[in-house]
Amino acid sequence: MKVHLGWNFWRRFRQIVQILFFVLFIFLLFAGLQRQTVSPFADFFFRINPLSALATMLASRAWIPRLGWALIIVGLTILIGRVWCGWICPFGTLLEWVSFRKARQRAKAISPRWRMIKYILLVIILVGAVFGNLTLLVFEPLALFTRAMTTVVLPALNFIVNISESSLYSLAFLRPAISGLETVLRGPILPVLQPVYNSTLLIAALFFGILALNLLADRFWCRYLCPLGGLLGWLSKFSILRPLIGQACTGCTRCALLCKPGAIKTIPASAESSREVEIMPAECTVCLDCLVNCAKDGLGIGPVLKPAPAQEFDLSRRQFLGTIAVGTAGIVLLRTNLRLRIKNSRLIRPPGINDEQAFLSKCLRCSECMKVCPTNGLQPVQSEAGLEGVWTPTLMPRVGYCDYGCNACGQVCPSGAIPMLSLDQKRLAVIGTAMVNRNRCLPWASNTPCIVCEEMCPTPEKSIRLEEVSVTNPAGELVTLQRPYVLRELCIGCGICENHCPLAGDAAIQIYSA
Repeated sequence: MKVHLGWNFWRRFRQIVQILFFVLFIFLLFAGLQRQTVSPFADFFFRINPLSALATMLASRAWIPRLGWALIIVGLTILIGRVWCGWICPFGTLLEWVSFRKARQRAKAISPRWRMIKYILLVIILVGAVFGNLTLLVFEPLALFTRAMTTVVLPALNFIVNISESSLYSLAFLRPAISGLETVLRGPILPVLQPVYNSTLLIAALFFGILALNLLADRFWCRYLCPLGGLLGWLSKFSILRPLIGQACTGCTRCALLCKPGAIKTIPASAESSREVEIMPAECTVCLDCLVNCAKDGLGIGPVLKPAPAQEFDLSRRQFLGTIAVGTAGIVLLRTNLRLRIKNSRLIRPPGINDEQAFLSKCLRCSECMKVCPTNGLQPVQSEAGLEGVWTPTLMPRVGYCDYGCNACGQVCPSGAIPMLSLDQKRLAVIGTAMVNRNRCLPWASNTPCIVCEEMCPTPEKSIRLEEVSVTNPAGELVTLQRPYVLRELCIGCGICENHCPLAGDAAIQIYSA
């Protein structure tokens, strides 16, 4: 087999770039775990994501400078095609590495029209964004990958490390090594607290299900389902530099057999041309495998100044309009469903969020805020905010409180859905109000001394106060007792009182949304 040395260099270079971007993604993932202060570029990949940028700006009706970097990827795509998919995207890289035997054979049985799904999903996402709805961004690949790593993979990895260390610590000669390893890893790399999250089974099923689809075809997600790939595919139809079939092509179809995204299709020879392959620029990820392995140098890259020809899986005008109608109908039904619009009094958003609808029209469901939360208090919403709020962040004080000395969630939010507040501003931001349940509170319900909530309250003037009363204890003795009550005008709803309440189950003091 002949290998084109010039193109082989560029393919190796692409593979190195892929690895570097993947390592950067993993580094940023670990670098932000449970941190009160995060890197200014912790959200780097979301800043350059064209779909996140377009959908969020449409939904919020505003230019978001932090997401303006996505224009770089748009420019690269118009210049040379889907380089994001083949060179940069960490999820695409993972899917390229997860390869199975016979997947290419199985792919032949899948109709090319399945590729239409990613375009349909893209149109529905953009229609929803026009109406201020970003629910389907849960299928945006970067958010999907980050969410799976944050809520499933990293917690599982940390759990395995903890269990392994606990088991090995029983061996006395290993204790110094384990203690030294903990000193190096715990905090700088691994989280201090064991992360736990809502919806892990569903998130894991979605993530590993996508990986398993590679059994049917290489990069199945990228070929048929990815909405970001659909957007970049549309742009690639107008790319200036594209893979081209030259006069030296013998029609051996080797390139089509080797193409992982299936961007090269075989066609019957015609009177006008003896070539038996056709390259689809909208599906090409610029991996360069075809150019490297072409036996006769029949492929190259060159300028083309006209749009790529339509394919059978491209949306027709009728299909495009029908998809818009379906998306619009779905949003209308969603917005007029009473059950989904009832406000949940226990839905506590991160600091600085005063308008729920404005927040939903910006939130990317990326889980970056959940990853950095040092107490693990930010959790993905399940049904508390209706379908519009699925997997957006909410504070669950019983799991973790909003740290009085932390403003990391605002620092890392790529779209500004969580405002970037200074620490002084954040300490004044009201996210909820504490209420004492006197039927459960120990001093109120059973005349048992307890002042934990007052002791833990971080506000300078103490929003939880104590009143002294004389009561008869369970032994029949007259004692002086302190009972807690809340000054609502001072409470910011941080949840530390609920988190530390010693009662099992529901706390005797709970935070309700502001």
